Amino acid sequence: MTHRPLWIGTSFKMNKTRAQSVAYATRLRSELGGGVPGVRAFVIPPATALAEVSLALEGAPVRTGVQNAHWADGGAWTGELSVPQAADAGARIVEIGHSERRAHFAETDGTVRLKVGAVLRHGLTPLVCCGESAEVFARGGSVEHVLRQVEAAFAGLSGTRGDEGLGRALIAYEPVWAIGEHGREPRPEDVAPVHEALAAEWGDRVGGVLYGGSVTPGNAADLLRVPGVGGLFVGRAAWDVEGFLELLRVGRRHAGAMA
Repeated sequence: MTHRPLWIGTSFKMNKTRAQSVAYATRLRSELGGGVPGVRAFVIPPATALAEVSLALEGAPVRTGVQNAHWADGGAWTGELSVPQAADAGARIVEIGHSERRAHFAETDGTVRLKVGAVLRHGLTPLVCCGESAEVFARGGSVEHVLRQVEAAFAGLSGTRGDEGLGRALIAYEPVWAIGEHGREPRPEDVAPVHEALAAEWGDRVGGVLYGGSVTPGNAADLLRVPGVGGLFVGRAAWDVEGFLELLRVGRRHAGAMA
């Protein structure tokens, strides 16, 4: 049986200067050498550092991405970044619909869908974030809530596993109650129902389904063993290179065990 590579990556959010981001990328490149067997690594720096990080990682086994992009190719959208501009700066992945953007910047299911369409149109990989609040989790509505978010994000799109169309997309399940500095560390049984549902509904139609939220080197192996988890989208535990490298080593061991 052939297993798809794991995706393991991190977003720096609004952290790190250009110099700090490039120093991280330079050391990461040096440490990774020819890559991590069975793992696709990615880094999403702040937009100010995207071009320089992409150059620092050129030819390395690490993809770079951007934390947000507009659905229009250009125009009077002050303060925004288009997908062509992101691609020009080296991005291959575009993060879309993170709960922080939904909560604080009026991101909706509708704008997420527009952005997914733009990213696919330009040949990049959309990384679509989804997740439920603590209140939804407590009343047992996680699966329904997350499936509805993902269905809205991909409405009208079609595709099969592969590199074309929707098959290039990634889903990152990030329960709101588990992310951020004060997030609660998840138990595998907390996230298993959503991942099993996502895998059943979307596993053969997208490029991967990742878990994110309070991921650490200590719990990464247990999370990767949850059925339906095809990788990890990590926050602060990967903001220093050694932490990210340790997570990649966990991914390598898991991929080897599954081979």
